[in-house]
Amino acid sequence: MRLHPTLTGGHPGLCVLGGLVLLSLAGCHAGMAVSPEVKSSRGERLKDVLVFLRPAWYRHASLDSLAHWFQHFGWDHGVNVDTTDHSEIFNLDDLDRYDVVVFISTTDLGHALGDSQKSALVEWYRKGHGIVALHAAAVHHNTWDWWAGMVGCDFNSDSVRTRARLTLDPGHGDHPSVRGAAPELWLEEEWLCFDRSVSGLPGVQVLLRLDESTYEPVRKKFDTLGGKPMGKDHPAAWCREFEGGRFFYSAIGHDTRSLNTPFGQQHILGALRWAAGE
Repeated sequence: MRLHPTLTGGHPGLCVLGGLVLLSLAGCHAGMAVSPEVKSSRGERLKDVLVFLRPAWYRHASLDSLAHWFQHFGWDHGVNVDTTDHSEIFNLDDLDRYDVVVFISTTDLGHALGDSQKSALVEWYRKGHGIVALHAAAVHHNTWDWWAGMVGCDFNSDSVRTRARLTLDPGHGDHPSVRGAAPELWLEEEWLCFDRSVSGLPGVQVLLRLDESTYEPVRKKFDTLGGKPMGKDHPAAWCREFEGGRFFYSAIGHDTRSLNTPFGQQHILGALRWAAGE
């Protein structure tokens, strides 16, 4: 099913498609700074990214502001960004327009998408496309075996919003999402603990790890429910080539504050470029 414009908004190049927001650079103000062209796996400029923000379990209050953030991020970096919580876009006709699909805090994704929509996403991905998953896109997804297997872990508990030390994996410091970053950095975020580490899974490259000695990894609510810290091996960002496509995960993105840091912006742009096959 193709979606067609039903309303033109006040922003240049902005259309609303029954909940789908389209941002076209053709309508942007003249003179806006645009990054150099990014090459995708199709040999074209990276020009289309779909951001999906529909949870089937817990809904983060920050999702609307995150959609807005990605729209402006696209303007700033020369990429069209479509944001939606409408699962109907997960069909091959529509998905084939995109280089990368981003999932932000899509808790219980297995129930957010229907069977035909999941099949379309898998087929699109296996053609050599890329997926970027942020924050709670790795939470409560055991209702979909394929997604659970690709992510490699599930949610155990989380922290309060707090500042923590992250370290770069010395073997993967050249990945575009962390390239040029210091060997250690401090970010403030609501950090997730997972039920297992993804270190050592086939094809997984862990890019960032959390130093649990610098913050309290399990907040009081989850401590009373049996939540457990992960210890010395606490991955916070990783990537893998999986079944013909590229998958990237980062724990940042609970809201826009960590994304608005210089590292956060470089981290996301590098992740999108890698996922697109640059």
